[in-house]
Amino acid sequence: MFERRISRLFATLITGVLLPMSLSPSASALSMKECSVKYKAAQSAGEAEGISWSEFRKAQCTASADAADKSTDTSSTEAKARTTEDKPETTPKTEVVARSASVKTTFPASVAEKFAAEKPAKARMHTCLEQYHANKKGGTLGVTRWIEKGGGYYKLCNAKLKGEG
Repeated sequence: MFERRISRLFATLITGVLLPMSLSPSASALSMKECSVKYKAAQSAGEAEGISWSEFRKAQCTASADAADKSTDTSSTEAKARTTEDKPETTPKTEVVARSASVKTTFPASVAEKFAAEKPAKARMHTCLEQYHANKKGGTLGVTRWIEKGGGYYKLCNAKLKGEG
């Protein structure tokens, strides 16, 4: 009976303490959250240009990253030097959308006759969508998208049809 208790205690000790320790990741491996923070920091510093998330994670956040760190550090600084020399000044996305929309893209002057029977908002949307597809087919959209943060084609077109723009 005493031996049975000891063997149960030993089994509990092994499964409760030693098994989780052997299954846990190594101390050098980062969690996904920590790796994400590291990736965002590298992006903001310009060190992760041209590197996808999965490549960065494999190179920087796995247990074998210690060996890869030395090789990627030199290549990332070389890549950083190349990209900073060739990198033009960037403008905020909303300015790019407004500038490209006003220079290249055309907007309808009024609601199309075939949509006149619909509610005003829906008629404006369908008219803008039709013109958007025409611009897209003609290649005059530039970087403008249908809907995007800060004002895409639909926002600009809708404002013009309302008489606000």
